[in-house]
Amino acid sequence: MTHNDKPVNGQDNPSFLDVLNQTPPPLDAKDWPRPKRFAGLRAAWKKSWEEDGFLYERWEEVFEVRHVSWHEVANWIKAAALFGGLSLIVLMLDTAGDVASAALKGLSAVPATSGGDGSGLWGTVDHPVRIFLADQAAHLAVAPAALYAFWQLTGLLGLVGGFLGNAGARIAWVLFGIGTLAMIWSTAPSGGRAAATGLAALMWALASIFALRGLSLRPIVHNHPPQYQFSPALHIHATLPAPAADGFGDEPDNVHPLQR
Repeated sequence: MTHNDKPVNGQDNPSFLDVLNQTPPPLDAKDWPRPKRFAGLRAAWKKSWEEDGFLYERWEEVFEVRHVSWHEVANWIKAAALFGGLSLIVLMLDTAGDVASAALKGLSAVPATSGGDGSGLWGTVDHPVRIFLADQAAHLAVAPAALYAFWQLTGLLGLVGGFLGNAGARIAWVLFGIGTLAMIWSTAPSGGRAAATGLAALMWALASIFALRGLSLRPIVHNHPPQYQFSPALHIHATLPAPAADGFGDEPDNVHPLQR
């Protein structure tokens, strides 16, 4: 099978035109009636699915993806995967932006001081926050509803992100709880200030069961065996003299055998 592109990293880049080159067109194709004009294309389609055909080899490359590493995957599969991943990321970011914008508009549409008279458990906690943000917004260039919407969004993201194990979201959740307690303490009536703040602290602690799920204050100790183990041993290397070949190697140089 021919390839129009040069190999990259030891891999051949197949060309889609190889499908049409599987079988040469007949010489008299222009004189055939209309039902037979696509006979060459049908023959090329069948030929490409036979062994060593273009589509057959592409299918084999797809089937081998789960058995090979990323560097051994065909280039066209890498390109398709990267393009699909980037498209999915862009789609998710666009959707997340629309959802966040709609959530902020919906939360901002609710007046910050429409929490009723503060009756009920949730009203005891929520009403002082609304009053505090409305009083502070009078000295800022921002609407009270925007501050209240941002406060709600921060708590929601901290709760969900903390449940998923994100460290930054858990930090935001802790700061959200501390700020909420401070706002309730400064705005609640003096007679019930302690009760309102304590109730808010209990609600925050119950919600922290989910936001701080899996968090442990115990230090994690990793006991790894040493990479190198020392085994003391005494090795004595002794060199023994080699015996002489004629049997007289131990005699002095001035002693010679008697010759007759």
